[in-house]
Amino acid sequence: MTLEITNETDMILDQNLESRIQDAMSCVLRHESITVDGEVSLLFVDNDKIQLLNKEYRGKDLITDVLSFPQYESIKNDGINDFFVYLGDIVISLDQANLQAAEFGHSIEREIVYLVVHSLLHLLGYDHMIDKDKTEMRAHEKVVLKELGIFK
Repeated sequence: MTLEITNETDMILDQNLESRIQDAMSCVLRHESITVDGEVSLLFVDNDKIQLLNKEYRGKDLITDVLSFPQYESIKNDGINDFFVYLGDIVISLDQANLQAAEFGHSIEREIVYLVVHSLLHLLGYDHMIDKDKTEMRAHEKVVLKELGIFK
């Protein structure tokens, strides 16, 4: 799966981050049995931009850490019938990721990897709006994070 990363912020990220993100994506896709070729877009923005996107696309005039824009209704339920898939877009606020990393006492790189895993599961059709779905999604996150050596 190809990862297209764009950083619209002034924040300089660790050079190994792209590799760690790619490993996280590969781990999620392997656990979800996604074997087709495809692409995911990852955009890093600041709090102002993510708040604007959150308001425009979700009707919530709030800062958030990550937004997911899936191209499919639910790959986890419907599967994939194409040879190439554009899974969708992930938008991460580096400002918010940095705040959360400090709050949880870990690195921003670790926080970003977690947000990518979380968001990629959204792109595949997982959600956490009701308790049953939240439990299912968290279980998938834990499996991947454990394999990556990250415990949340």
